Amino acid sequence: MLVNIEVALVNSFTINEKGGNPAGVVLNADQLSDAKKLKIAQAVGYSETAFVSSDDEADCEVSFFTTTGEVDFCGHATLATFYILYQKGILAAGSYVQRTKVGMLPVIIEPNGKVVMELQLPQKLDTFSYQEISKVIGIESNILESTKLPIEVISTGLPDVIIPVPNGYLDVIEPDDELIANFCENHKVVGFHVFELCDAESKLTASCRNFAPLFGISEESATGSSSGALACYLTEYLALGCDYVFEQGRSMGCTSIITASVKSDNSSVINVKVGGFASIVGKLVIPV
Repeated sequence: MLVNIEVALVNSFTINEKGGNPAGVVLNADQLSDAKKLKIAQAVGYSETAFVSSDDEADCEVSFFTTTGEVDFCGHATLATFYILYQKGILAAGSYVQRTKVGMLPVIIEPNGKVVMELQLPQKLDTFSYQEISKVIGIESNILESTKLPIEVISTGLPDVIIPVPNGYLDVIEPDDELIANFCENHKVVGFHVFELCDAESKLTASCRNFAPLFGISEESATGSSSGALACYLTEYLALGCDYVFEQGRSMGCTSIITASVKSDNSSVINVKVGGFASIVGKLVIPV
């Protein structure tokens, strides 16, 4: 017998309720199998849909599905989840803990509705040469090298390749989905997080683009876990303070704002948080 499942549609990391990255959220998902979750995520068609279940230790368990399968964590879908729980009056402003495939992660809902999530501590997993990345994103290696910054794989939940480009080069990238997907599959990474630093007088720290075609996402307008990884990277290599504001999605006409903060002790990161605002854009009812 088919059961109708309601999916809340939420844009995460919005600016005054505009822009952002859409995610689906399904509450009371305890009885849904992974196969049904995947079917729902495919019907929604967003990069990720979050499924919220009860948990004996945490305030809730959250699983995340793309249109191709489950992923261990998703920042913008976490924001969407806790924003919905707050808007529906299920949770008040305060501190909570979610169980995810990457562990127990604290989440704060601020009184103004901003959601701030704690991420996994950063793991450096790999490095690549400018020549290797040049072949995949179509920017000459000497141009990449001019940043004097390394290309590294960092995970604060999902492994992303952090790629710096000089100012003016971010928007000219024309991603080749097949090349990027093959590279990511071969090196066991989720995607490319490419950034250019903003001027010192700007309110923004960096502008970013994220490509994850291996998981059916040609380009994403806001990625929380990648933003956490980038904040840790910048903390290590540049003296920019410990609070960051990232812009993403500009090239998609869907600009998003992601805040991030990093706490360090003797050069070791001891805490990384990512936050932002969200807005509800509608709902779907899907029979499964």
